[in-house]
Amino acid sequence: MTTRRRSIEIEGVAHSAPIPMGARIDNIVYSSAIMGIDPETGRAAEGGPEQVRLAFANVARFLAAAGVTADDVVRMTVLLEDMALREFVNEEWLKMFPDPTSRPARHAVNQRLNGGMLVQLEVIAVAGD
Repeated sequence: MTTRRRSIEIEGVAHSAPIPMGARIDNIVYSSAIMGIDPETGRAAEGGPEQVRLAFANVARFLAAAGVTADDVVRMTVLLEDMALREFVNEEWLKMFPDPTSRPARHAVNQRLNGGMLVQLEVIAVAGD
């Protein structure tokens, strides 16, 4: 049996629950929460700035695994344990989306996160033809 939905994983980064890092169906890609985990160690990075950097790097790796790019992202949700990390999010955001006329929608939420996570990112992307 063939399914339209395909699970997307990031090597070295995984949830403790039995869920994928995201899924693609047809040309639509949704991520689960992508964390600031170091794929070399499988552990959360020390400190907020490094977790933010790794979370964005993991989003890029997720998008590649899903067959899309940052140009295909239409929305990002940023979950932050501490809203003071927004300045580091903005730095990475501008690296990933440098063109002010072509940035996705974004929403940041202050939320208690599990497992020592200080930041988690979720993306929605729509693949082109």
